[in-house]
Amino acid sequence: MDSETTETLPLVLEDFIPYRLNKAAETVSQRFASIYRDRYGLTRPEWRTLATLGQFGILTATAIGAHSSMHKTKVSRAVFTLEKRRWLSRKRDDMDRRIENLELTPAGRKAYNELAKVAHAFEAELLSNLGSKGEKELKAGLAALEAYFG
Repeated sequence: MDSETTETLPLVLEDFIPYRLNKAAETVSQRFASIYRDRYGLTRPEWRTLATLGQFGILTATAIGAHSSMHKTKVSRAVFTLEKRRWLSRKRDDMDRRIENLELTPAGRKAYNELAKVAHAFEAELLSNLGSKGEKELKAGLAALEAYFG
């Protein structure tokens, strides 16, 4: 039998792992987004920029984009908005004047610290629904996929 006459099994989208992973990730992300949007009026790129700077301290917009998997225009808009809110400051690099280093202001650091607590609580609630065995299995599965595709 050649491949043209062989019947292909139907793809059940709801059982297809890439689809299920994407659907789960988007659902969880939207649920968390509603929290930072409602409390602080942040968009997803603004949250990711704030979180990345809160984690690492001083970074360039390029480094933020690379770490958070965001296109440079989204990072640029987020930086502009966070700067307008006085949550972020820009400084020219002493060695290379073409580079701008970005850093959270005290107000930005305060917002980051508050949101980090909320994020930890959100994650803890999410993982508590899985139980300790489910949490370990999820983390192991994610690590295996990241290693495979990373």
